[in-house]
Amino acid sequence: MGDAFGPLVDPGWLAANLGATDLRVIDATWYAPIDDKDARAEFAAGHIPGAVYIDISDVCDPDHSAPHMLPPAELFADFMGMAGIGSNCRIVVYDNGEYAATRLWWMFRVFGHDRVALLDGGLAGWRAAGGRLETATPAPASAVFKAVFRPGLVRSMADVLANIDRDADDREQIVDARPPARFAGELPEMRPGLLSGHIPGSVNLHYADLIDERSGRFRAVAEIEHAFRLRGIDLDRPVVATCGSGVSACHLALGLYLAGRSDVPVYDGSWAEWGAHPDNP
Repeated sequence: MGDAFGPLVDPGWLAANLGATDLRVIDATWYAPIDDKDARAEFAAGHIPGAVYIDISDVCDPDHSAPHMLPPAELFADFMGMAGIGSNCRIVVYDNGEYAATRLWWMFRVFGHDRVALLDGGLAGWRAAGGRLETATPAPASAVFKAVFRPGLVRSMADVLANIDRDADDREQIVDARPPARFAGELPEMRPGLLSGHIPGSVNLHYADLIDERSGRFRAVAEIEHAFRLRGIDLDRPVVATCGSGVSACHLALGLYLAGRSDVPVYDGSWAEWGAHPDNP
C-alpha cells in the first residue's frame, strides 16, 4: 500500500520527529464561507513549530467554475516547491477544522506522492497531548516537487454520468460524505444556485461517522468497515467518494485506505459541480 510512512501519525510521533531534515508539516485549515472564521489568522496566532500554511482554495484550477478543483500537475508542483516541499520529503498535514487536511492528503497522492500522512486528531489532538505552538512566520527555502498525475484516483462528472448508465454488476458504488439532510435534499446547499439532492444510485455515509467524537481521531478499521457495510457497500467492489465540493469525500477515501483500499477515487467536482448542471439526473 505504498510507502510505509502514513497514512496517519499521532501527536507523539510528530513531537518526536519534528526537526527531521526530510519532514515537512502543513497546516491546511480551511473553513466554508458560512463559518465566518479566518484560518490564516488562526495560523498566525499559533501553529505547530515549523509548519507552513496552505489554503486548499489557492491550490486549484483557476479556470474551473467549481471551487478548489484539482490544478494542473505543473501548478501543483510549483506551488509545493515554493512552499519548501520537495519530492524527497515526508509530509504531515493537519488542520484545526474537520476535514480540509484530508483533501490535501488526497491531492498529494493524486500527484504521485505517497509519503504523506494526516495528523490524527488534528491541532486539537496536538494541543491535548501537550504539543507546543509557535507564532513565527515561516520562510521555507524553495524545493523541487515533481508531480505525476494519477488519473485512477479521480473521477469527473462525465465519469459519474457514464457510471449511472452501466449495468449494476459493472457500476462503481458512489458514497456521499455530506450530512444526511443535505443528501436527502431537506436542507438547501451552502452555495447559491445549486440544486438539492444527490447523485442517482449513491448512498450516504456522513464523514463524521468515521471519526471518534471524543478524540477526534479516525475510528478503528473494523468500525470503519462496519460503517460502510451498514450502508450496503461491498468493500470488495469499486467505490467512489463524493461530497459537497470534493473535500469531506477525502475522509471516506482515507478511511477506506486504512481498511486496505488505496485505490478509492474521489469525484473532484462533487455536488458543487453536479448540482450546478440542471440537466444532470
